[in-house]
Amino acid sequence: MEELIVVKGVSKVFEDSSAKSGDPIEAIRNADFQVRRSEFVSLLGPSGCGKSTLLDIVGGLERPTSGEVVIEGEKIKGTHPKVAMVFQPMSVFPWRTAVENAEFGLELQNVAPKLRRQKALEVIQLVGLARFADKYPSQLSGGMNQRLAIARALALDPDILLMDEPFGALDEQTRFLMGLELLRIWEATKKTILFVTHSISEAIQLSDRVLVMSARPSVIREEIIIPLPRPRTIESLTTDIATSIERQIWDILKVEATKALTGDVN
Repeated sequence: MEELIVVKGVSKVFEDSSAKSGDPIEAIRNADFQVRRSEFVSLLGPSGCGKSTLLDIVGGLERPTSGEVVIEGEKIKGTHPKVAMVFQPMSVFPWRTAVENAEFGLELQNVAPKLRRQKALEVIQLVGLARFADKYPSQLSGGMNQRLAIARALALDPDILLMDEPFGALDEQTRFLMGLELLRIWEATKKTILFVTHSISEAIQLSDRVLVMSARPSVIREEIIIPLPRPRTIESLTTDIATSIERQIWDILKVEATKALTGDVN
């Protein structure tokens, strides 16, 4: 399968003038991984390990200190036209209806009004919001607004979706259901997804592979393949195999999370 995203030796160091020592902060050290076309890969690690920073680097929103990101064979130097991002905070515009929100990126691309409305309605239907196309975000639930954010990204027809904890603010039940909804959309569109999460169970629910990151300075500590059949169901996620994978990931993550809490990075 074709490698769509290639991350080569990416490191990121932040200058921290507020620190007493004035020492730079090394967030990411020599990250190497690939994501194949139509693959669903999750980045999982302790708080503050640089997951979102790494995602921003892949999305061209942040420049690496060293190393490079290659998308479709091209080294990126900024945002890429075939990459769209979905963030955790509600990023929809409260003064625009659902369909108008879905049109926003197309407006920026100067797509003709009739065509952008058609595309917006198509993705609104895809995410299950057709009945709410004329509603405002304040009239929608949190889960529905996150679906709307996904619709707005999909309207641009990206090859790659970068998702930074999009369901992190939702309650546990809604988060699980939104995961199933995202998998349905992913199966329908075959987009390539790189997904940041703190949740082991969410990573197992969604992913083909999970990349476990270490405490800062963060490296890719382990790659875990998720061999569970698709579509994922409650039954498949509660098998002995799923439980064993969760234990394996936790055994790695608890060591790294402890390092992050104690400041022991050796």
